Amino acid sequence: MADTDPMELERRIARTRAELAQTVDAIADRVSPKNVARRTVAKAESDARRFLVSVGERVGEAVGLNPRPVRPGEESEDLWAGEQRELAELAELGPILVGVGAVLAVSAAVLLWRRRRR
Repeated sequence: MADTDPMELERRIARTRAELAQTVDAIADRVSPKNVARRTVAKAESDARRFLVSVGERVGEAVGLNPRPVRPGEESEDLWAGEQRELAELAELGPILVGVGAVLAVSAAVLLWRRRRR
């Protein structure tokens, strides 16, 4: 008899309507263009940061610059003594790296220009 009790049926219907309304609101929030754009920008920023860290680590490995953690109690005068020479060597690579970056940027611009012309 509990299944056919009108009050119980009304409570179930009200509960189902409330759950359905919450589900519809969640779906609408998820597909909202503003929220999709916000998530896309956040993901792009996160991917860019990871990419830059990865490139920095690989460049550091390629040129032989390995960062080392600072330990408590380590003398601050001796902290950068070994890195002075490595930084001087890296300064010599600066113009080369800028040139490579410029070539990559121009190549990307040419490729994009060609694609848009088609």
